[in-house]
Amino acid sequence: MKRQFQVIVEYDPAEGAWVTYVPALDHLSTFGTTRDEALASTREAILGYLEAAEIEGIELAVEPTPAELVEIAI
Repeated sequence: MKRQFQVIVEYDPAEGAWVTYVPALDHLSTFGTTRDEALASTREAILGYLEAAEIEGIELAVEPTPAELVEIAI
């Protein structure tokens, strides 16, 4: 069974890296020097997280909680 996770991707100019966050998995975070590298690293991290959760008997939510990007003007 394939699962889908929302991933937040942002560029950090100070570090010169792409950073990702997976809100549904305790804000699991990875990075890469390119966007594709960061997403590949994220995929590996998600697989590792799911494998560890299964080994430890940790139940994950069936449906990830949707994330929303909201801009607030101040």
